[in-house]
Amino acid sequence: MYQIESKSRTLAIVSYITWIGWIIAFLVRDRADAFVSHHLNQALMINLLKIAGGLCVMIPHFGDTLSGLVGFAALVLIIMGIYRAATWRTDPLPVIGEFELIS
Repeated sequence: MYQIESKSRTLAIVSYITWIGWIIAFLVRDRADAFVSHHLNQALMINLLKIAGGLCVMIPHFGDTLSGLVGFAALVLIIMGIYRAATWRTDPLPVIGEFELIS
């Protein structure tokens, strides 16, 4: 039982570490594991937020600043997500926690 729980926590943490970590966690996970699915969803929303932040650079005048703020917010959310995964918490992250793309 302990190995299954350890694997779930590891996959949840890995899902927050870049797109590669997310893809690995997505492919290796047990589809019935709600804990991992929750963190995969949160990490996917953060990755999509980072893409949107990168696209903000194209906005004239203040796009660089906006992109930097979005990038900083994404970093804070990643740290919060990793902490919550490491402590077995499934409460939603601020702002992005309401959206569910993976069920």
